[in-house]
Amino acid sequence: MKLLISGATGFIGKNLVKRLLKDGHDIGVIARPSAHLEYFNDEHIKPYIFDGDIKDLIIFLKSNNFDGVIHLASLFLAQHQSEDIKNLIDSNVLFSAILLEASVKSNIPWFINTGTFWQHFNNKEYSPVNLYAATKQAFEDISKYYLETSNINFVTIKLNDTFGPGDTRKKIFNLWMKISKTKEELDMSDGEQIIDISYVDNVIEGYARIID
Repeated sequence: MKLLISGATGFIGKNLVKRLLKDGHDIGVIARPSAHLEYFNDEHIKPYIFDGDIKDLIIFLKSNNFDGVIHLASLFLAQHQSEDIKNLIDSNVLFSAILLEASVKSNIPWFINTGTFWQHFNNKEYSPVNLYAATKQAFEDISKYYLETSNINFVTIKLNDTFGPGDTRKKIFNLWMKISKTKEELDMSDGEQIIDISYVDNVIEGYARIID
């Protein structure tokens, strides 16, 4: 298939692109002007720099006849500052809505969205842990309009934390690895809570199965 991926420069995105190329798919990568695309030096990858012009994006999508979109791009902030609100909404709500609108206008058959279990504090139907989770829910609510007014097939994969080789994020395994070398102390809770951390290969397999 011919697939468009947002967020391809992130940890999960890079691993997903690698898997999809291995499976024989052609990939379009949509990225912001500041993105570093040196990683995607492959004849089966076609980068597209999105500058905010939805008309140009629709032209790009129509001219490439994509079979589907995998939307991974987001701005993650565990705790936001007041000045972060605009960037959170621009990245997680506005850009997501633009990409879905363009996909519908271009008659792309399906759209895989990425959400977070942080939208469901204490396993509630909806209880956002932070503003990041609230913006992810906001886009899901917006998507309902497109589901009811178009033929696009829309699904959201909701992820817990992830880990694996090549992960440069300040997640718990990387923190443990760091302090094992520096002998720093890391203040943690008593360890009575349950955490659910998924290995990246298992996450990628989940995306691959839904794509198929």
